[in-house]
Amino acid sequence: MTEDVPYGPGGEAASRSGRGPTSGLLSADGRLTAVPRRAARREALLTHLAETLFAQGRSYTEGEVNSALLTVHDDFPALRRYLVEAGLLARTRDGSSYRRIT
Repeated sequence: MTEDVPYGPGGEAASRSGRGPTSGLLSADGRLTAVPRRAARREALLTHLAETLFAQGRSYTEGEVNSALLTVHDDFPALRRYLVEAGLLARTRDGSSYRRIT
């Protein structure tokens, strides 16, 4: 049986079925236990997070981004930075607004 773990504002869920970008990375409460070090696995996870946490066509404040990322991992600044560096979230120059790219 597959247990679904809601991630947040995007309203979608991630599976703990043993397959996919979160396979082996989630604790019993659905939070990330670690951010993958391998680039390919991290990229897959970041894509998954962007798609599940952030709706396309909507702008988010930095606080909203932080709150959404905090639902999955305590190091939300690193996740936010990785999402921007991967080109999955766009940030305004002053960092006050974020938007999902993909």
